Amino acid sequence: MTRTHAIEHAHKHFDSGQFRATLARRIAIPTESQNPDRAGILGDYLETEMRPAFESMGFTCQILRHPKAAAPFLFAQRIEDPALPTVLGYGHGDVIRGLEPEWKDGLSPWTLTESGDCWFGRGIADNKGQHTVNMEALRTVLEVRGQLGFNAKYLIEMGEETGSAGLRELCAENQELLQADLLIASDGPRLRAERPTIFLGSRGSVNFDLVIDARQGGHHSGNWGGLISNPGIQLAHAIASLTTPTGQILIHEWVPKELPASVRRALADCEVDGGADGPTIEPWWGEAGLSPAERVFGWCSFETLAYKTGNPEMPVNAIPPRAWARCQLRFVVGIDPDDILPALRRHLDRHGFPMVKIITTRESMFQATRIDPDDPWVQWAADSIAKTSSKKPAILPNLGGSLPNDIFTDVLGLRTVWVPHSYPGCSQHAPNEHLPPAILREGLGIMTGLYWDLGAGGTPA
Repeated sequence: MTRTHAIEHAHKHFDSGQFRATLARRIAIPTESQNPDRAGILGDYLETEMRPAFESMGFTCQILRHPKAAAPFLFAQRIEDPALPTVLGYGHGDVIRGLEPEWKDGLSPWTLTESGDCWFGRGIADNKGQHTVNMEALRTVLEVRGQLGFNAKYLIEMGEETGSAGLRELCAENQELLQADLLIASDGPRLRAERPTIFLGSRGSVNFDLVIDARQGGHHSGNWGGLISNPGIQLAHAIASLTTPTGQILIHEWVPKELPASVRRALADCEVDGGADGPTIEPWWGEAGLSPAERVFGWCSFETLAYKTGNPEMPVNAIPPRAWARCQLRFVVGIDPDDILPALRRHLDRHGFPMVKIITTRESMFQATRIDPDDPWVQWAADSIAKTSSKKPAILPNLGGSLPNDIFTDVLGLRTVWVPHSYPGCSQHAPNEHLPPAILREGLGIMTGLYWDLGAGGTPA
């Protein structure tokens, strides 16, 4: 049997409806980690779906727990020969809240439903559909070749949508158990629906509040206007000092010194396109001289996510006593995360805004990670995907969004290759989450080819 036979076998499995049935069963389990009433169901997903699936492929499984984690983890491994390469896989079985009342008529978050040219269901994109693709690809290689030809380990967590609490500590305490040569995992979207994609890390992210508390209570704007400061105006000017009118960041500690040549080369043929439902890119916004792909995957971006002063729902003729804004910095490798907020403090003080308080939020700070696009493992994966799909994959040095990839790179010391099986318009985290089945089918073939090549020898040292 050959690589071609394996990929054909994977496609037949998909076309037969067996893949759809497996995915439908998993989507029907309402694993909402943000809903305390579903706590018991999170463990059920591991015991009723993940454990039997892995054990049927000859994996040994164990449940791992950590005091900081509200939900358990499942670790599965199949060791064929310690001398062979070892790959670690990762996925999460928890999903965001279902938001049932907000779905279109005829759709339910817990029923895999075909409508138009898409399949709908909570978790189909994030992340049940994606780890199901990878698990079924492993199964295909085993069925066709009789063995993987490499050692496989897999970690499934059930708390990713609540910040992956305990994941870092669990990995630190189980470094030997999780030791591998490479992480191959799937999450997030492709660059475009029709183009296979690899991303090698993620941008970091930090959220913070900017607040001015000027005084107790509001004061009549006719009697006091022009005599006392307006926090809303002051905070607007403070925020405006952080960027140019076109969004270019003005705090030099918040931007990298340069865009590495390997990153520029990787992004040279990457076109950002959110599809028919995505917003229109505005070329005048953000860092000048960079392509859209370089701005979102190679640079940093600052955003004001929310702003409030006075009573927006019922304005009155009074100078408000307080102004508040929730802000966010997405940052790439090269930015010192420990200096982000101190640099902001220095900037505000220099520009005459000592009254602005900086308050950290409850959201975790995600660290920036990036594997060199010229790394031999990256080129090996890109060649495998191109061979299967007859398409040149997009290589993104990092995802534009954020995920805890630094746990795998910094704690476990792994190279990380992410192969997403979703697309930008999938509505993950929103009502009507969906995917075109064509992406899942192509992803199943791609991962079958990737795992086949991993077991065929000739991988990077």
